[in-house]
Amino acid sequence: MDSPCVACCRLNEDKICVGCYRHMDEIVDWRKKTPEQYQQIALNIQQRKALARSVGETVPMTEAEWRAARARNAQKLVTGGTL
Repeated sequence: MDSPCVACCRLNEDKICVGCYRHMDEIVDWRKKTPEQYQQIALNIQQRKALARSVGETVPMTEAEWRAARARNAQKLVTGGTL
C-alpha cells in the first residue's frame, strides 16, 4: 500500500503527524505492515482527520495538492518566474 505521507512531517504532542495523521508507531516500518494493519491505520487516519476538523484544527494539504504546488514551483524556476 502507498504511504499516506504528504511530506508535511511534524509530530504533535500525542506523537501524531500533523501531515498524514499517523501515529509515530504507524509510520515506523510502513512497508512491513500487514494488509490488516494498513486497513486499521487507514481507519485511524479517518477518525483523526474528522476529530481535527471538528475542533477547528487546520487540515494539511493532500499529496495531490503538494505535488501540484511542487510542479508549479518547478515550472516557475524553468521559466524564470518568482516562487
